[in-house]
Amino acid sequence: MSRCPRVTVFIPVHNREDYITTALDSILKQDFSDFELLVVDDGSTDRTADVVAGYGDDRIRLERNGTNLGIPATRNRGLALARGEYIALLDSDDFAYPWRLRRQVDFLDRHPQIVQVGAWCSLMDADRNLLRRVRRHPTRPEDVDVHLLFHCSLINRTIMARTEVLKDFGYDETFARCQDYELHGRLAEHHKLANMPDILVCGREHEGRVTRGTRDLGRERKMAIQGRLLTALGLDFDEQDLALHYGLTQKPDAERPPAAEHLEWAEQWLHRLIAANRKVGRYERGAMSRAVGLAWASSCWFDRASKAPGGWLLDLARSPLGRGIPSAVLSRWLLAAALPVNRTSLAPA
Repeated sequence: MSRCPRVTVFIPVHNREDYITTALDSILKQDFSDFELLVVDDGSTDRTADVVAGYGDDRIRLERNGTNLGIPATRNRGLALARGEYIALLDSDDFAYPWRLRRQVDFLDRHPQIVQVGAWCSLMDADRNLLRRVRRHPTRPEDVDVHLLFHCSLINRTIMARTEVLKDFGYDETFARCQDYELHGRLAEHHKLANMPDILVCGREHEGRVTRGTRDLGRERKMAIQGRLLTALGLDFDEQDLALHYGLTQKPDAERPPAAEHLEWAEQWLHRLIAANRKVGRYERGAMSRAVGLAWASSCWFDRASKAPGGWLLDLARSPLGRGIPSAVLSRWLLAAALPVNRTSLAPA
């Protein structure tokens, strides 16, 4: 390829011979053609590199690390090698719907103030059975920004970004887990990030995913990221506050206090976030109100087991924090909570 493409699609891979063809085929079948497909093999010990090389497609660039460097170092190598104006990220065991590249290129072309855009994501199991679950995140830049205080509000496998901006920031190689979340947090301090309300990628859930085997490390790294963001707001907090803050959007564990005690802490803590933001002006106030409202709703929902049926709704309604929840979001959330989670036999083609 003699000229630079509009898009570099970057797939880092390690020992994914059973799944890599799904990811590659999904990109080669895109309805947008001005791309290069950069695959960086991170020292695979199976046939992954041979599978990629066997395509014989000049749109595919296969690069190999001499040894296993790990995820963040491999991601940084991919950034260094990328030639496209935009870089689209995809995991080696996932699937991009045929319209993904076209829609995200169009979005970034129309929104020059946005440096990185993600999307919503469907999920499939190891056998490509589609799960009845969709990962959704806020779409507006101000909402994406403030939600980073509570969780990673962009899905890495769905991201397209302006390549030169990502090269300037790079991944922190001390973050063996959550290096994407850490990068988003730094980017958001200086640039606008967004999500498209479109399902553009299908992620594969299976026992071999890195996230499945490193949950404790993921928790520790996420808390470190959130601690840095909370410090930037001027908040004083201890380790227990930080652990409980992290738990606001997580299913309860054995260390969670009893419901009444936890809700009392959560309400006071969330009011402290609002007050701190009013003082320093880091986040747009309406976005902070919405994010805090959703965190309060999550706390009430997770503590519902100790309440009478519907009691969690009374907790939700009694606090002014609940007023920040957009009615459309709350309605969708309540509906999703009432529906069973089922599988279908459908899978990305």
